[in-house]
Amino acid sequence: MNRNFLTLHAADSHATLKGISSPTRLDILRLLHGKGPMNVNEISAELSLPQSTVAMSVQALEEAELIDTKTVKAKKGHQKICSARYDEIVIRFDDPGELPRDETIEVSMPIGLYTSCDVRAPCGLCSNDGVIGLLDVPNFFLDPNRMQAGLLWFGRGYVEYKFPNNARVLNEEISAVEFSMELSSEVPGTNADWPSDITLWVNNVLVGTWTSPGDYGDKRGVYTPRWWKLEGSQYGKLKTWTISERGTFIDGIRISDVKLADLDLDNHHSIRMRIGISDEAKHPGGINIFGRGFGNYDQDIVMRLYRSEK
Repeated sequence: MNRNFLTLHAADSHATLKGISSPTRLDILRLLHGKGPMNVNEISAELSLPQSTVAMSVQALEEAELIDTKTVKAKKGHQKICSARYDEIVIRFDDPGELPRDETIEVSMPIGLYTSCDVRAPCGLCSNDGVIGLLDVPNFFLDPNRMQAGLLWFGRGYVEYKFPNNARVLNEEISAVEFSMELSSEVPGTNADWPSDITLWVNNVLVGTWTSPGDYGDKRGVYTPRWWKLEGSQYGKLKTWTISERGTFIDGIRISDVKLADLDLDNHHSIRMRIGISDEAKHPGGINIFGRGFGNYDQDIVMRLYRSEK
């Protein structure tokens, strides 16, 4: 039987940790894990709690991405069915950003330093100071000022980044490659219920797809500048793709059979990472990529190479 695991780093998982900080929310997670999918009324009856309390807790768990929900027809209107996403949650207190130098090789890539692109409107780029070029004009993705971008978005297509393959330069064997970035769907305005299949390719190999739940504008991003209109995309989810000898994982959950050997890193001086919306996407809901100065995480796109243990 397959079990789903979630590994949280205490230093950068505040939102998720907040989601499990309430005894009521923990009781709901235990209930859903033990008895399977349930609606709000069933949870309320099982735990002897007011429906309003359960509804608020379910919303918090949903925002923390600890449960999955779907709306289905009921005898009167609709009802929300909730199910647990994980069998086990592990909290790590070591800081992934402070791993010893002999364990990881890390490269931080500004989001505007893509080496190739093919995007379709709606699209645009922003620096911390203002809009770059004209909105919804794909040609402006070639503007040299793109190097200053802290936020970019598009409806279909991709941007591709070329990272140095420092493991090859140093003649090091690696056990995994990891890409971390803040992402959301893209819709004119915002819509928290706007799924989008966001796909990652490495060296032209499709490694895995994450379905973003929506485009978030309910509150200003922690680092989003004040000039950026509140009706625009404010923040995303910090997602991490890891490709190892065991397969491909997103935030610790195995999502594909693509393994490190499939990327043929030993024969490339660079590592090409492409992120975007596939033409075959079931939910082509666009993409926002948040860099430094925008969103809830003040970081660029980060690649980590994990050295093999000798």
